[in-house]
Amino acid sequence: MHTQHITRAPVHRRGGQLSYLLLARGQFGTTNMNVTWVECPPGSQQARHEHASQEQVYVIIRGRGVMIVGDEEQEVGEGTLISVPPWMPHAIRNDGAETMVYVSATSPPFDEALLYELDARS
Repeated sequence: MHTQHITRAPVHRRGGQLSYLLLARGQFGTTNMNVTWVECPPGSQQARHEHASQEQVYVIIRGRGVMIVGDEEQEVGEGTLISVPPWMPHAIRNDGAETMVYVSATSPPFDEALLYELDARS
């Protein structure tokens, strides 16, 4: 069994949000996905971005916000899964009063793991 806790995971800061890389390419012998835990304070928003060849899902664990995928915006909350296909611009915004938390899985793994290395805590 392998475990990873956010207190020991590399972190990347973007748009006021903290993204913890729980599972990177090759970690624990994995090859097909990344998993992140993201904490979004009220008012924070990711920059719109897209992934060239990756499928991505977001699962909202706590709080609420607005998911932007392509030209669509939709309110999301606890228990919501959002699927984002490759090449689709997307972002998430917390417009609630509490911190929103979501887990994201990406397949195949993204190369952005290098960004996390730069922000890694010791």
